[in-house]
Amino acid sequence: MRRFVVPGIAVVVAVALLALLAFGVSSQAGNGSIDSAVARGQRPPAPQANTPLPVLGSSRTDSLTDFRGKVVVLNVFASWCGPCRAEAPILAHEQAVLARHNGTVVGITYLDNSSDSQQFVRQEHITYPVLRDVSGSFVRSFGTTGVPETFVIDRQGHVAAVRRYQLDSAWLASVLPAIWARSA
Repeated sequence: MRRFVVPGIAVVVAVALLALLAFGVSSQAGNGSIDSAVARGQRPPAPQANTPLPVLGSSRTDSLTDFRGKVVVLNVFASWCGPCRAEAPILAHEQAVLARHNGTVVGITYLDNSSDSQQFVRQEHITYPVLRDVSGSFVRSFGTTGVPETFVIDRQGHVAAVRRYQLDSAWLASVLPAIWARSA
């Protein structure tokens, strides 16, 4: 009996590890598909572009299709996120640059409550549109699992660049001119 216990435990552990590996691979599918397409120079359509999301501090809703024709820097953030707070002045400055090139920053709150998000927007002097992803399904369709994450969407509504961690002005300066030139 004892000689069957050790191999039995080994089989159970192996099956558990394979199941964990399969889960890990499948949970990265959304993330990897956008990221790998962009890395290959492709521009996949922005997911859920027609999904209406509530505008923070308003009874209105907007969707990504409402910004079609503009270059959009879509920034996923939360008020409790330190790197998001560090990005805020960069994005506020970038909003002025984007406006001169028929573009805009659009903030998407994720895993945050409305009052904290509104306070963050006031404290950071954010003037660009901020939408609330109440269910989290919109940002998860981009493969987002945390904050901050940033997606640059061209004028045709396709994801042209992805940043899965805190952005800096150098990244924006290297990415945006090529997108303006290509989608003008």
